Amino acid sequence: MLMLSNEQLKRALFCLVSFHILIICASNYLVQLPFQIFGLHTTWGAFSFPFVYLATDLTVRIFGQAAARKIILKAMLPALVISYLVGVMFHNGLYQGAALAEFNSFVFRIAFASFAAYLVGQLMDITVFAKLRKQQTWWIAPAASTVIGNLVDTLVFFSLAFYASTDSFMAVHWPEIAMVDYGFKLAVSLCLFLPAYGVLLRILQDKILRSSSQTAIS
Repeated sequence: MLMLSNEQLKRALFCLVSFHILIICASNYLVQLPFQIFGLHTTWGAFSFPFVYLATDLTVRIFGQAAARKIILKAMLPALVISYLVGVMFHNGLYQGAALAEFNSFVFRIAFASFAAYLVGQLMDITVFAKLRKQQTWWIAPAASTVIGNLVDTLVFFSLAFYASTDSFMAVHWPEIAMVDYGFKLAVSLCLFLPAYGVLLRILQDKILRSSSQTAIS
């Protein structure tokens, strides 16, 4: 964990909170767009949400557990509201601005499921990562937290969002989609984001340390 000034910490936390909100809202929109790959049903949200775990693990590594939990608490309510508004206005990928005049229970259910899954999954991710972050091998903590956090997140989200849903397709296929989504999340996270985590960790540490050194000199 690096020692930062209050100004540096506030700036970093603001950027990370904004990033979390952006990815959550994008994922809640993309999860409404199912498609098939190799005959399996999945959604485009499987390719966007792993970015959140990348950001969370970097936060715990650099700033500690307290800062990571602070980000989650600050991001979850704005993400819930924005996710609902975006989901209603662009339901099924089509702009429907007038739909805001009526409450959409289907979209709200997705937004609330994302809210619950984000909270539970991210706290699980932080807990697992924090317990393993002192391992000498840098990739053990992010790999383990990603596997467990994504599993919890996926189960909570799909069961809350689509079990006995008014969307007949999702009500029938959500267990398959959840399983495939989890598989894609792991593949994307472990094959792409885990190496990216190592690169970004080095870059951020060097940049923050350089910035702290320049501040101390001045």
